[in-house]
Amino acid sequence: MAVNEIDEGSGFDDLALGPELLKALSGLGYEEPTPIQREAIPPLLEGRDLLGQAATGTGKTAAFALPMLQRLHTEGAGGEPAGLVLVPTRELAVQVSEAMHRYGRDLGTRVLPIYGGQPIGRQLRALERGVDVVVATPGRALDHIGRGTLPLKGLRMVVLDEADEMLDMGFADDIEAILQDTPEDRQTVLFSATMPPRIDGIARRHLREPVRIRIEREQPAAGEAPLIRQSAYIVTRAYKPAALGRVLDVEAPTAAIVFCRTREEVDQLTETMNGRGYRAEALHGGMGQEQRDRVMGRLRSGTADLLVATDVAARGLDIEQLTHVINYDVPSAPESYVHRIGRVGRAGREGVAITLAEPREHRMLKTIERVTRSKIAVEKVPTVADLRARRLELTRAALQESLMEDGDLDRFRVVVETLADEFDLVDIALAAVKLAHESTGAAADEEEIPEVAPRPQRFERGPRDDRHGRDERRARRGGGAMSRIFVGAGRSAGVRPQDIVGAITGETRVSGREIGAIEIADRFTLVEIPDGAVDEVVSALRRTTIKGRKPIVRRDRDGAPRGRR
Repeated sequence: MAVNEIDEGSGFDDLALGPELLKALSGLGYEEPTPIQREAIPPLLEGRDLLGQAATGTGKTAAFALPMLQRLHTEGAGGEPAGLVLVPTRELAVQVSEAMHRYGRDLGTRVLPIYGGQPIGRQLRALERGVDVVVATPGRALDHIGRGTLPLKGLRMVVLDEADEMLDMGFADDIEAILQDTPEDRQTVLFSATMPPRIDGIARRHLREPVRIRIEREQPAAGEAPLIRQSAYIVTRAYKPAALGRVLDVEAPTAAIVFCRTREEVDQLTETMNGRGYRAEALHGGMGQEQRDRVMGRLRSGTADLLVATDVAARGLDIEQLTHVINYDVPSAPESYVHRIGRVGRAGREGVAITLAEPREHRMLKTIERVTRSKIAVEKVPTVADLRARRLELTRAALQESLMEDGDLDRFRVVVETLADEFDLVDIALAAVKLAHESTGAAADEEEIPEVAPRPQRFERGPRDDRHGRDERRARRGGGAMSRIFVGAGRSAGVRPQDIVGAITGETRVSGREIGAIEIADRFTLVEIPDGAVDEVVSALRRTTIKGRKPIVRRDRDGAPRGRR
């Protein structure tokens, strides 16, 4: 269904919102609705189902929260939850809950976030006292449903926020189970940054004639800089830590997130960056909730300025002072890239997205450009001369700020006047600048990072070829026996080579370079790995999920060890 265009200059008072909500929005400083809010709020107030595609940071939360609060207030609240919002992470549950509290502060709507990592007793007591809206992660919601402490029969509105993230995290079955138990006449809202076929499947099964909305990130006017400046540097694996440090020194971010593929890489890089003098903190799924909270507290307070994280750990984060997102590796899918860079450039703030790509990963950069329809400028790694110039610029800016402040400089006048009897004033100033510059810890000598070119592609694989770079890996690997393992999930389950690689490298000590051919059939997958790692990989994959399910995993019966060919 097409949605009528709404005047770009219209304010919230043109969207039929109640006076209590308008007062709250005015108090929060909101003057104009975002495009997603302009298009979503009217049909949601009418009770229509809605399927919305919008990137992180476009104002989705208010787009569904305001109509939900208004409808529940107008229709009256009962003794059981009338609204349910499902989100992928604990952090997003807290953010949505806090936003709904701010919007509905004059309505008296009771909103409760429930998620893993928080004592369940506190949640049970709050549910027993009565709530109007529950914001939950799917796993903890199912837990309460199973206990009988989260009744669903009174639900009038259900929202799936960042639905593609929830599916990527393996919550597909949980979402289906929850929706099956909700009233058939409920209003259902689904928001997703990307719209893969799995999302369309959920929409067909659970939404009734939904209004469809697609909001692109707001494009800059001619001559204006984009909200997110995207760039990439081609650098070999051995020089990546040095390149990351060089980029951070030149960019001088207020706060940055560096995305890594695995927990092990997060821990190693965090240790490396701290050793280089950065205030880095690690964040990944192997950490307890208390540890995660402490890390986020240090980042928000400014005690730390560099967060090194995995995708799963960083989902749902909204850090106001964040200015840079850095991909330490090229993401395995364009959707991951979209979610990562969505951490910056939010709510009108400018941001920078930087990717460190190995020569062989240049082709994936082009794929991301094509899918996201955005330009990623490939730039040269800053040289030692660039770094020195940038450090001098930072020193100059610091001195300028000191001169412009109303601070007390007169107490230093006697030093200058005494030296002026022997030396020229310019020489005195130069010596002072040198001392100030060196006090920042600027290194006199730096190792140059070799410039490399993207690796040319020698062949193009067709859409049915799932060998995952077999020829390239053969060229890289030396001797050693390989064995095959059998994974009981294949093309019909949506399994892709990157799903297999991610599961193995994320849960074992096997690196992506050590994985051989990946052959994906309709109902199973065969993977070549070093023979000495078979037991570790089989054991790890049996404990994890692939595309939301736990498949059968074993050594392939025909996969006896064989030498490299």
